[in-house]
Amino acid sequence: MDQTLEKIKSDCLSKIESIKTASELENLRIKIFGRNGKINQLFSEIKNVAPENRRQFGADLNQLKTELEEKLNDKKVLKSDQLTPAKSAGESDQLTSSIFGLPKVGHLHPVTQTERQLNEVFRKLGFSVYNSSEIVTDEFNFERLNVPQEHPARDMQDSIYIKEPEYLLRTQTSTIEAYLLAQKSKNLPLRAAFAGSTFRNEKVNRSNHFVFHQYQAVVVDKGITMKDLIGTMNLMFKTLYGKDVVVRYRCKYYPEVEPGVGPDMQCFSCHGKGCPLCKYAGWIEMGGSGMIHPKVLQIAGINPNIWSGFAFGMGLDRWTMAQKNIKDIRTLMGGNLAYKPNEL
Repeated sequence: MDQTLEKIKSDCLSKIESIKTASELENLRIKIFGRNGKINQLFSEIKNVAPENRRQFGADLNQLKTELEEKLNDKKVLKSDQLTPAKSAGESDQLTSSIFGLPKVGHLHPVTQTERQLNEVFRKLGFSVYNSSEIVTDEFNFERLNVPQEHPARDMQDSIYIKEPEYLLRTQTSTIEAYLLAQKSKNLPLRAAFAGSTFRNEKVNRSNHFVFHQYQAVVVDKGITMKDLIGTMNLMFKTLYGKDVVVRYRCKYYPEVEPGVGPDMQCFSCHGKGCPLCKYAGWIEMGGSGMIHPKVLQIAGINPNIWSGFAFGMGLDRWTMAQKNIKDIRTLMGGNLAYKPNEL
């Protein structure tokens, strides 16, 4: 290939590899393939190439165009700004009050406080923390997570579709897991944690809301077992609630994991005696977890005979309620901004 084309190819591939968001992807696509993009400029210069070299230059240019198109298409898993690294707890989201000489008032939302606590726990364990888009495709919300077509979660009565049947508000943070598995399948091992809002057509009561928050983590490595999963979740519970926290694990079914387990925590309101918050069961379901289903790994292009992993998704609102002794989830979502730490 012509040396000039080789240099352009190397430069473009380097820029493609560094892409992190959908906006970056689109901007680079325009720079390369737009009306005034690099490829069109090169085609317009063919007439200036020596006649004896023109045929080869045209063939090399077509080859370059094809290779760059393929590389950009491979980046489509990022088309919704899904995988932007999150800020660490030390990176301030506060208004720059010091610039205006204003006093610092208020505090972070309780759910945000709990999220940042968990982020620090997982960063210390070597996890990367990610943010994600709330509008997702059916492919990443269901198909890549082994959710069958007939599953009730795919019905409009349970999920909130933006444009049926392709686009919807994510029903779980597991969508980020699907994106990460697709993106990192050739760059394992993987340790990632992420939090965000999720949306379901739920009846609102003390413990449920149609808008709620989840915290999720995924690990893929060689030799990962259920022992690693239980140990990680036990660390989470003890970090947030102290060493005396009472937790149980029950076998549960989730399409994306096999086997699946559901961690329950003894009700913090009645201490296991039974109350309206725990529906008189004495226990509160805190989330779902399990070993990543081999089919989910295969869909992402990962060999389950070599790699294994675990994933869990926790109800961040319930974790916050337990930590702050909040008895009604609607308190978190009601719009009353006059939270006082000693009244939570």
